[in-house]
Amino acid sequence: MDEIVNKLSKLHLQDLQNEQHPSIFDENEDYNLFIVRVPVIEESVTTRSMGFILTNEQAFFYNVQEQSLELLENFHLSVHKVVNKQTDKLLKSFVKFQESVLEMEESLYANTTDSNFLKNWLSVKLEILKIEKTLLRATTTLEEYMKYFATIDENTSNHFTDLHEHLERVMRSATLQLSKLDYLYSFYNAKSNDKMNKLIYLLTIISAIFLPLNLMVGFFGMNTTGLPFTSGNSGTFSAVSLMALLVVTSSVLMIVWRKYLEK
Repeated sequence: MDEIVNKLSKLHLQDLQNEQHPSIFDENEDYNLFIVRVPVIEESVTTRSMGFILTNEQAFFYNVQEQSLELLENFHLSVHKVVNKQTDKLLKSFVKFQESVLEMEESLYANTTDSNFLKNWLSVKLEILKIEKTLLRATTTLEEYMKYFATIDENTSNHFTDLHEHLERVMRSATLQLSKLDYLYSFYNAKSNDKMNKLIYLLTIISAIFLPLNLMVGFFGMNTTGLPFTSGNSGTFSAVSLMALLVVTSSVLMIVWRKYLEK
């Protein structure tokens, strides 16, 4: 182990110490550097990088907490075991986002969304995007590993094929959830626009009905002589009756016009 430690590049050591280092498979003359970063879903989405140093005959896992290399007994099977452990946790915990998207979908269809819908939507989408981006590079790096060690036995190769399939399964699910979120956003916008159009339509009708009344009030509010209904005791009643007639007439005209447009 001391021999491989002495050959280890300082830059590669820094990469191994970085728990957020992107996935990478770097071929070198004395050893190969293999780092896999997978999402970790807890309160929020974080990532964890697992680093390995691989020679022709041995594999070493870098323990970040101890800051030391640990010799793995079964080479590829041990590498698979370390990565697969985190992948299994990811498979189980990703259900959380599937349920979140489903809840948003049901609330939107049932018209029970609250004012925090867009905030929750954006939060979920950003976290799923992080998962998809991380897994896209992880699966590509794992493919490079499998291609480089193409001569390993069939049983071990099947283990890595399953691991790759599990990572791709979560990535495909993340892509599907992102598509659903985009659809929900479009549907939410359509419903919001429909409400706004109905409100504008209502305000337009009210304005059309009361516009003649405003003109009439403005007319009788002029400080001029000879205005109608200024003499006699029934002037106010006559003016109110005229305004009521205008409201009824405007309303009938709006109804007729609406039916004409709906034909």
